[in-house]
Amino acid sequence: MADESYPAELRYYKEHDWVRVEGDEAVFGITWYAQDALGEIVYVDLPEDGPVTGGATYGELESVKAVSDVYAPVGGEIVAVNELLADQPETVNNDPYGDGWLIRVRLADPSELDELMDADAYKALLEDA
Repeated sequence: MADESYPAELRYYKEHDWVRVEGDEAVFGITWYAQDALGEIVYVDLPEDGPVTGGATYGELESVKAVSDVYAPVGGEIVAVNELLADQPETVNNDPYGDGWLIRVRLADPSELDELMDADAYKALLEDA
């Protein structure tokens, strides 16, 4: 399992999701905190394509403990899904900010990113929880 971290270059959503912006696209995943709370992830259910709406669910992660929804921090159109997770869902636990990414979207409204937290604000959210 990965060590606790919250990379400064990412943006964070209150439901414990992260966003990495790459041009007009963004990569989504779950934070170290989220994967730790879930425990060992054994199944990932993600859409293959279509739109996602900021704040809405777009898939599920199943662990040995529970099934948890994943939320889109911002809206867009899915352009890629991490196919590795179909056979190796534990990659989300082992590398939540790298190979454990979930989906890539073409951003619908880049200004939505301004509503997300930076790493310091996200860590403060965790401390207040």
